[in-house]
Amino acid sequence: EPKPLFELGQVVGTPGALQALEDAEQHPIEFLARHVAGDWGELTEEDKEENDLSVYKGFRILSAYRLQTGVKVWVITEADRSATTFLLPEEY
Repeated sequence: EPKPLFELGQVVGTPGALQALEDAEQHPIEFLARHVAGDWGELTEEDKEENDLSVYKGFRILSAYRLQTGVKVWVITEADRSATTFLLPEEY
């Protein structure tokens, strides 16, 4: 198994994101595993490079994934690595 690139802290989700995951019958672990391994999902190359830098510099990290239902969810790990949040883009 790949080694996690950073700490996730407390994992939380907004009601909208949790409902979207439930509707898609997908588990948050699937996306947390991708996020912590450096698979940033549907981001531009520039944003992916920014995340790569953020891992090493201790900045905020954002991944974007599309659920089987077509809904996009964001996964954001705070700069201090105290928390990782699932949310819908419109909830930001």
